[in-house]
Amino acid sequence: MITKITENIKYVGCDDPELDLFESQYSLPEGMCYNSYVIIDKHPTILDTIDHRCEEEWLQKVESALDGQKPEYLIVHHMEPDHSAGIKALIEKYPEIKIVCSLAASKFLGQYNEDIDFTNRTIIVKENDTLSLGNHTLQFIAAPFIHWPEVIMTYVQEEQILFSADGFGKFGVYDADADDWACEARRYYFNICGKYGVQVSKVLDKVANLPGVKAIAPLHGPVLEGEKMKEALRLYHIWAHYEVETPGVFIAYASIHGGTKKAAEKMRDILLEKGCPKVSIADLAREDMAEAIEDAFRYGTLLCCASSYDADVFPPMHFFLHKLAMKAYQNRRIALLENGTWAPSAGKAMKALIAPMKNITLLEPVVTIKSRMHQTDIENMEKLADAILAE
Repeated sequence: MITKITENIKYVGCDDPELDLFESQYSLPEGMCYNSYVIIDKHPTILDTIDHRCEEEWLQKVESALDGQKPEYLIVHHMEPDHSAGIKALIEKYPEIKIVCSLAASKFLGQYNEDIDFTNRTIIVKENDTLSLGNHTLQFIAAPFIHWPEVIMTYVQEEQILFSADGFGKFGVYDADADDWACEARRYYFNICGKYGVQVSKVLDKVANLPGVKAIAPLHGPVLEGEKMKEALRLYHIWAHYEVETPGVFIAYASIHGGTKKAAEKMRDILLEKGCPKVSIADLAREDMAEAIEDAFRYGTLLCCASSYDADVFPPMHFFLHKLAMKAYQNRRIALLENGTWAPSAGKAMKALIAPMKNITLLEPVVTIKSRMHQTDIENMEKLADAILAE
C-alpha cells in the first residue's frame, strides 16, 4: 500500500500482521505496522526505514514511490531496529544517499552496521536546524528519551506535518480510518514511553509552539489529523503529566488457588454498590500484563489483591508492581488486600515494592484474609472501600 499523505508525501510503510510480540514482550492480537514516508521534491527524501521482516516489500514500495528518482537523504528519527534495520539495504541500493540524524543516532549507526563507513555519509542535525528539499523545508526537533536518547522529530513547514517518531504510535496494523486509536495507543504509550513523561511533556510544549500542526505522522499507527489529532494531543497531555484519565478504581489481583480472586471480586462488588463510577479488574496471572499496566495509569486508585508466597508476594503481583515502578508510576492512591494461610507476607512485600514510587498515597486499612474470605472480613473490606471512595 502506497498512500498519499499529501500530493508529494507518500506513505510506504508495511504491515506485519503475523508478528505476535512487539519488543518480544507485548502481545499483538492485530499485528504491527512500521511506518516510513517518502517526500518527492528536488532532493527526494526518505523518512525512516523498516524492520528486517518487511525489508524487501518496503524497498519495492520506496522504488515505486520515487518513480525513477534517486533519494538524496534518509532521515533517521529513531535507531530502534524496527525503524532502522533497512539502512544497510537502502545504502546498497542507493549508494549516494546521505543519512540525516542526531549526534547520538550517529553513534548508534555504527553499532548496528559495523561494516559500513558513515564518516562522509552522515549529516548531524540538532534542535531547530532546517534542511531544504526544494519546495519543502524540514525543521528538526530534539526529542530525547521518547523513548531512546537519540530521537528527533521532523516538522515539514510548508505542509504543517509533524513526523513524530514513536510518539503518538499505537499497536496494530496501519488503519487510517481506525476509530479506536486511544485503546491501543494507551497500552503502547504507558508500556513503551510511560517512564518518560517529563520528556514527553517538554516535546508537547515544543509542538504547541510550532506555527500550526495539521497532521501527526508517527512510526506506528495511522496519520492523525483533525479531531483525532486534537484528541491524541489531549490524551498525551494527561498521560505525560501522570494525571488521572478516568475516575474509578483498577483492581489487580494475583491469586494462587482462587481465594484471593473471590476477595477481589467481592471488593469490586462493594465498590460498585457504594457508587464507584468505574471498576476495572484483571487477573495478573492470566491476562495481558501490558493492559494491566495501562489500566493502572488510567485510573486514580489501584487496589492490589495478592496471595503470600515464599514469605514474599505471589510473583505475578511482584512483576506487576516492579513494572509499574520501572514506568515511573506516580500521583496515585494504592490500597492493599493480602491473603496468607499461616504467615501473611504479601502486604509487607507489596509495600516494599511501592515505596520507591513517587507521590503515592497508601490507603488504610490493609485488609488481611486467612486462606479465603470469611464473613468476618467483610467489615474491613467495607472500611477499605469507604477509604477508596473518600477522595
